[in-house]
Amino acid sequence: MRFGTFLKEYPLDMLVFVRSPRPILHLALLPALLLPVILTGCTHTSTPSQAEMRAIAAEQQEEATQAKQEMQSIPLPSKAQYMAVKSLNLWQNPYLTVQGSMVTVHVMLADANTSDLGKGGLLRPMGARRRDLNVRLNELSAALNAIPQTSWPYGRVIAVEEAHEVPVNARPQVRRNMETVVNTLNNLGIVVYDWSDSGKS
Repeated sequence: MRFGTFLKEYPLDMLVFVRSPRPILHLALLPALLLPVILTGCTHTSTPSQAEMRAIAAEQQEEATQAKQEMQSIPLPSKAQYMAVKSLNLWQNPYLTVQGSMVTVHVMLADANTSDLGKGGLLRPMGARRRDLNVRLNELSAALNAIPQTSWPYGRVIAVEEAHEVPVNARPQVRRNMETVVNTLNNLGIVVYDWSDSGKS
C-alpha cells in the first residue's frame, strides 16, 4: 500500500490524537510504525502478466512488420553501383556507425539543385548535405523509415561500420550492438554492406 493511500484510509489525526495514558510515547513511536508501510509502498512494483507481455510482443511484431512494408517502397540495390564507392565521404546512401551505447545514422540529403554545374565543388560540397543523428538501438527502425526516399540513390542498402578508437573494454559491447544492428537491418529487408570488412577508407 502506498503512503498516500494509507493516509486516505487512516487519517493522520486519528493516529496522533488517539487517547492513551502515554500519548508522548505513541507520538515518538509513530515514525517507526509508519516506516514499514512507506517502504512497502516504495518498493512494490507490479510485474506484467503473461497476457500483457503477449500483447506487448504482438504490438512490437506489428510495428516491425509495418516498418518492413514501408521500407519495401525503396527499390533493391544496384551492387555494381554501391561497390564502386571507395570512401564513406563519397557514399550517398545512409550509413551507420555502431557505438557502445548508440548508433549514429549518417544521411546525405538530396541536392535541391538538379544542375551538375559545380556539383561536389567548393560551392556545392557533398558534406554540407550530410546530417548525423544519434539514436538508441530500439529507435533504429523508426529512424531509418523517416529517411526520405531521395536519400537512397543506391537502393535499399546501408553501409555499416564500427566506431573508431573504441576502448578495449568497450569492444565486446560494440560487437553485440553490431549484431543487433545487422539483425534489425535484415528484418527490414535492407542489404548490409559491412564497411569495416571492406578494407576501404
